[in-house]
Amino acid sequence: MATPRVFNFAAGPAVLPLPVLEEAQRDLVSMPGVGMSILEMSHRGKFFEGVLQQTEKDIRTLAGVPDDYKVLFLPGGASLQFSMVPLNFLPRDGSADYIVSGAWSQKAVKEAKKVGGVKIAWTGEADNFKTIPAQGDLTLDPNAAFVAFTSNETIHGVEFKYVPETAGVPLVCDTSSDMFSRPLDVKQHALIYAGAQKNIGPAGVALVIVKDEWLKKRVDDPKLPTMLNYAIHAENGSMYNTPPVFAIYIMGLVMKWLLGLGGLDGIHAINQRKAAKLYAEIDRTGFFRGHSAKDCRSLMNVTFRLPSQELEDKFAKEAKAAGLDGLKGHRSVGGLRASIYNAFPEEGVDALVSFMQEFEKKNG
Repeated sequence: MATPRVFNFAAGPAVLPLPVLEEAQRDLVSMPGVGMSILEMSHRGKFFEGVLQQTEKDIRTLAGVPDDYKVLFLPGGASLQFSMVPLNFLPRDGSADYIVSGAWSQKAVKEAKKVGGVKIAWTGEADNFKTIPAQGDLTLDPNAAFVAFTSNETIHGVEFKYVPETAGVPLVCDTSSDMFSRPLDVKQHALIYAGAQKNIGPAGVALVIVKDEWLKKRVDDPKLPTMLNYAIHAENGSMYNTPPVFAIYIMGLVMKWLLGLGGLDGIHAINQRKAAKLYAEIDRTGFFRGHSAKDCRSLMNVTFRLPSQELEDKFAKEAKAAGLDGLKGHRSVGGLRASIYNAFPEEGVDALVSFMQEFEKKNG
């Protein structure tokens, strides 16, 4: 007998659309017209080449990716991009600006400092990353190699509601936890990257969208390892080495699912509705307390506290027993966190709100 599915609030790897899981399950042993599993077939074969091409096409349609941008599927997740971006685009005698809005942008800074100079354009560390800077708060260097920021911070639950203006300096964005959750203007960026496992697919692949013009201006470093060279991956259509075949296949199914929902506008409306329900409950009485400032609350990662650590532990334990899994906050912050990515069902949000109301009645 199959184990019933729980509501998975984990920050990642995260919930995938049920129709995607069901299609993958149905075709896992033998892909239609092929006679073998996607897990077995050659990445050089016509079937997978078609999967790769269709996935890229759907991504371009979904996000309006211009023709003068490359779409890459790379191994190593977003964490590898923390190193690849400076290795490719930060001159050893230059510097880059980093906007530090949480733990993930802190990690990106740490890796960039191993390559070249880093200037902190703004940091929310003093306030435990409860806010996002306004444009006027940023101290930007007009001679910076690039400006880097993280559009949504999963651990602290803060989200940029705007794209920073950089006066022509190339803009790099880590969109790992809110990629394709809302409309995205690719043209405002030189490079966008996202680990797939939070919002657009399973663990094992990173999506990179990079402007051709900037790619041609990369640092000329003959010592740059081949596998860390964006240009090599672009020239070879993400097939320089064996790509993460299964992860790309699932990502392709997720793209079709998103397009079927009405694209980025459609999923954004759903995400706004889900988050509004949860934040309304957090704000209703004061028993629950949101971590992030109201004007920069994340639609993807809802972080909140209770009056005591004891109550937080009790909440997470009892919620899990009730089929609401993954609500314990990150170890570095504590508290509670509900990750409600694109594929998280609205009925799961409703179930959590009901649980919160009952928990408050018993413990408030």
